[in-house]
Parts: sequence; C-alpha cells; structure tokens
Amino acid sequence: MNESMSQGFFKVPDPVNEPVLSYAVGSKERKLLQQALQAALAVQVDIPMYIGGEAVRTEHQIAIRPPHAHKHVLGYYHYGDKSHVQAAIDAALKAKEAWEGLPWEERAAIFLRAADLIAGPYRYKLNAATMLGQSKNAFQAEIDSACEIVDFLRFNVRYMSEIYAQQPPVSPRGSWNRVEQRPLEGFVFALTPFNFTAIAGNLPTSAALMGNVVVWKPANTQVYAAHVLMEVFREAGVPDGVINLIYTDGPEAGEVIFKHRDFAGIHFTGSTAVFQQIWKTIGENIHRYRSYPRIVGETGGKDFILVHRSADVKVAATAIVRGAFEYQGQKCSAASRVYIPQSLWPELKDLIVRDVESFKVGPVDDFTNFINAVIDEKSFDKLAKYIDAAKQDSDAEILVGGTYDKSEGYYIYPTVIQAKRPDYVTMCEELFGPVLTVYVYEDGKWGEILEVIDNTSIYALTGAVIARDRYAISEATHALRHSAGNFYVNDKCTGAVVGQQPFGGARGSGTNDKAGSMINLLRWVSPRTIKETFDPPTDYRYPFMEEK
Repeated sequence: MNESMSQGFFKVPDPVNEPVLSYAVGSKERKLLQQALQAALAVQVDIPMYIGGEAVRTEHQIAIRPPHAHKHVLGYYHYGDKSHVQAAIDAALKAKEAWEGLPWEERAAIFLRAADLIAGPYRYKLNAATMLGQSKNAFQAEIDSACEIVDFLRFNVRYMSEIYAQQPPVSPRGSWNRVEQRPLEGFVFALTPFNFTAIAGNLPTSAALMGNVVVWKPANTQVYAAHVLMEVFREAGVPDGVINLIYTDGPEAGEVIFKHRDFAGIHFTGSTAVFQQIWKTIGENIHRYRSYPRIVGETGGKDFILVHRSADVKVAATAIVRGAFEYQGQKCSAASRVYIPQSLWPELKDLIVRDVESFKVGPVDDFTNFINAVIDEKSFDKLAKYIDAAKQDSDAEILVGGTYDKSEGYYIYPTVIQAKRPDYVTMCEELFGPVLTVYVYEDGKWGEILEVIDNTSIYALTGAVIARDRYAISEATHALRHSAGNFYVNDKCTGAVVGQQPFGGARGSGTNDKAGSMINLLRWVSPRTIKETFDPPTDYRYPFMEEK
C-alpha cells in the first residue's frame, strides 16, 4: 500500500431510489427493451464460470430455456464440480489481502460505478435477460433488475460510510478510543435464488463492499441474468478473485465450503428446508472453523392479507390481486392466504374473479401479458398437483382458474381457491406460484381470526391489513407483530423498496437481517476497538493502597 496516499473524510453521494420507467406505448425505453429482447433471442450465449478472473469452461454444458417458451435455447452454461468450488475458494483467499487493504472509498467507487452501469448502458440487457431467463414481464423486470439492484448498490455504499463513522462517544483526557470494522476472517458464500436478479446481485456485493471475498453460486434457473451481472461487476472494476461465480450442484458445493477452515459466513436466499440443512451442517462442522460463521438467510413465506369489515373493497381487491399474482406469485412476499369477512365477501369475490378473468397470460415479449410462466417444470408439476387435489376436495372450491398447460411454456393459470377450513392445506403450505386461497370468516370473530393468522404458519415474512377502522388497524398491528417482518397497512404485502422498507422476516422465514439496510452490512464486518493512552501510568500502585 502506498504510504504517501492522500487521505480525507469522504462524503458519499446521497442515494435516491432509481426512477421506475413505464415502458408505455411509444416510449423510448419500450423500444430499447424490445431491441434488447430481439438481440438476446437471436443468439445462443456461451456462459462460463468466473474463478479468479478466469473464464472457466467445462465439457458439461447445460441449456438455458425461457420458462414461457421451453423449446427455445437462449444459450448454454458450463457446469462445474467440487474442483471448481475449491478453485473459487482458493482464488477468493488469494485476493483477500489486497481487497481488504484497499481504502473503503475505492470499494465504494467500484460499486457506485456498477450502479450507474446498470441504470444506464446495461439496463435493457439485464432486464431482457431477467425477462427471458426468469419469465418476468417488463414492469416486474424493471423494478427488480434495474431499480432494486441499483438501489441496493447505492444505498449500501451510504450505509457502509455510516457504519465506519460510528465511533465511541467518549475518549477521556489522555486517551483516544476508536473502532475499526474488519472484514470477516475468511471467505463468504453467497447462495442466491431464481426469482430476483436484484437479490442475486445484492448477496455477493453487500459482503464484498465491506471488504470480504466471495464465492457466489446462483440458482441454475437464474444463471442467464447472473452472467450479465458478472459482466457489470467486471467492467465496474471488481478485482479478480473478489467475487467468484460458479455453477455447481448445491450439496456438492456445500461438501467443500462447509468443511473449509476459512468459511466465514453465508448470505442466503432460498427455501427454509435448505437453509435449515445448511445451519445444521455448519453446526456439525463448527469445530473446523477459524471463527464462528455468520449465518444470514431469508427463506420462505406464507404471506397473508387480512381484510376488516371496515375496508374499502376496491382497495382490498387490488391489494389481493396484485399481491397474489404479480410475477406469478413467485415472490417470497406474495400473498397466498387471504382472510375476508362474510359481510364483504360477495362484493369482493366478484371484483377478484372479474380481475383474474381479465388477465392476459403468455410470453414476456408480448407486453400486454400480465401473467407469464412459472420458473420450471418441477414448479409446474407441484402446483398442478395442488390444484388437482383442490378440485377433488370437499373442503375447497376453485372460484376462478384451475387450469394449466406446459406444451409451450410452464403456464399455471391464476387460480383462486376458497377454503372451507382455515387450516386447509393451501392455507398453510408455501406453494410459490399463482395460487391464492381465501378463507371467509364471520365478522364477529375478528379477534379469533387474528389468532388463526398468527398460528397457521411457521413463516413470518410479510402480511397486510386492509381497514379504515383505526382501532382495528392498531389491534391487528399489535396482535400480528411476530407474524410478519414486513407489515403493510392498506396496501399489498409485496413491493418493499430499498431505503424505505428494509426486507426480511423471522420465525421460519429467516434471520431478519433486513436486506437494504445497515443491519445487513453489519453482519459482514467484525469490529475491533482500539484504546490509545497518551501518558500511561508508570507505577502499578493505586491511591487506595496508601497506608496513611
């Protein structure tokens, strides 16, 4: 490190949420996005792993197909094995000393540049990759792979600077107390999901921003957009080995990573079952590690909307329909169970059914489609099984939808089930698709339904109450305080915005370390306090020891 380097207390740019473009007919962004989609569909890309800055290719190549058009091949990615996991760890540890020794403002500049690259020249390429690889419509891609990832990068830089600025408030005369934030001792494993490109980008970069080195394994069904993110990070100046991108079997990767002495932490978004298995494995290997690993995870949800008899029915219907069916219900936060009072049910039922029947379903390049395909055949088959069971069950009635077709794409048509019992299977189990279950309760059993909501699910991610009665809002907010880490009043239970609603849940939904906040970044540093004494004592004796 250059000893003569100039120094300063640097103020980072004030972060502002990235504006959401409309993609309205005739708009410039609509034309540019359509061009990006056409360009992506015209070629088959070759996607390597990136280990220590090297593009790594193998003989095992896997085709990437759009969920909504599974006969088309977008490209191929190179699948790795345990040797590549080990190589990624080695590359990360090799890069560690230089990266953590780099002044923090230099790290900030890299990720601020990444944000500007995504907001500008990469916006349409990354949105198109998300639309095609993950079957998102233009708006769902825009709020994810343009706006949210840009917000994560910019706001995290601000949070980092605020963390470094936190210092002991008192240094008595003759001494100076200070705190430094050290990166974790070892490497961080980022295991990212298919449903949000922003999460796939945030999990490795939030740890790297704080001076850590990362091994990043995205979901196989998100590799197409993850590759574009890696292009951005490399162009922005992330040094070789700081973020290593691998495509391998999850358990195989775990075999290597969770037994490594220098494993320092995991940043995870995915299923509760996988996260619990990871936690168990880390516990079994705890004696191997240099330090206690940080375990940060956001997992499943069985998210609810509770409608009170004082609710505006149009507000309730819109919150329910958007919350349940945007991105085919494949959001951790998506509404999947709804509780409606008997007095409002006839009118609300008509509004919900009318809206669902009006949905256009189809491929993402037709911008008039509100609903696209679910992510893969495994998800399709699971959802179809639940729908078929509901058709045969006397405790359930399908009000709208209930059909599916995978001949061209994995299309599950938006389905609303009315359950006769509040503990019906689709009221309790996470489905992760466009299937909503409604339970109608008696108006006079408001207090009972609050207890039912609180006790129905192991999850506690998101929830909402729709009401105009302030006493009801207050009562629900208190009664359901442990039922949702993100709680909404008179709104849908999805759509958390970085810097506005930090995201995460507790109970079976994760560690609630709030992505998009300072809380999360604090998990990727280990503080050291330093006390310096300017005129230290030279005699061990204290005054109380004097004889007279």
